[in-house]
Order: sequence, then C-alpha cells, then structure tokens
Amino acid sequence: MIIPATNVPDPEITCSSCEACCCRLEVLLITDTGVPEKFIETDEWGGQTMARLNDGWCAALDRSTMMCRIYEVRPWVCREFEMGSYECQVERADHL
Repeated sequence: MIIPATNVPDPEITCSSCEACCCRLEVLLITDTGVPEKFIETDEWGGQTMARLNDGWCAALDRSTMMCRIYEVRPWVCREFEMGSYECQVERADHL
C-alpha cells in the first residue's frame, strides 16, 4: 500500500524568489546557534527574539537580495521552517 506524502516541499519555491514572508514572523531564540548579538532583542521577561527593523522584517534579512545574512548561524526556528514546505506555502498565501 502506498501512503501519499502530504508535506513535500514545493520545488518551485525558493528563498531567492520569495518575498521573505517568513522573515516577517516573530522568531523566538530557543537554542544557541551563534546568532550575532546585534540581531537579538530581549523582552522585558528575558526572552530573546530575532530583531526586526521598522519595516517589520528580520534585521538579518539582506533587503537587496532578500536572503538571510546569517544563514549558517540562523535560529533553530528558521532551520525548521523549510523552504517550500507546507508552512512556507501557508505564509506565502497569507502574505499575498
């Protein structure tokens, strides 16, 4: 019996052709991946998130290329938000 896959990434979606929808989400820093301090904000309760600029996008997003400037040390949440995944497609649909 073949079980159909339902959460297969869409190969047509790439970060380089995206409008950085996921980069507008609040990203909690749960584990230490080496995110540079200048990209970290701490709330009044001591929780840490990725910093966002006035436009609402992640401070680590290169606005000219729409690519992450700290990709190799990006937060765990960003690593789990797979390019082209169901979650990615939902955010893209909500953004459009």
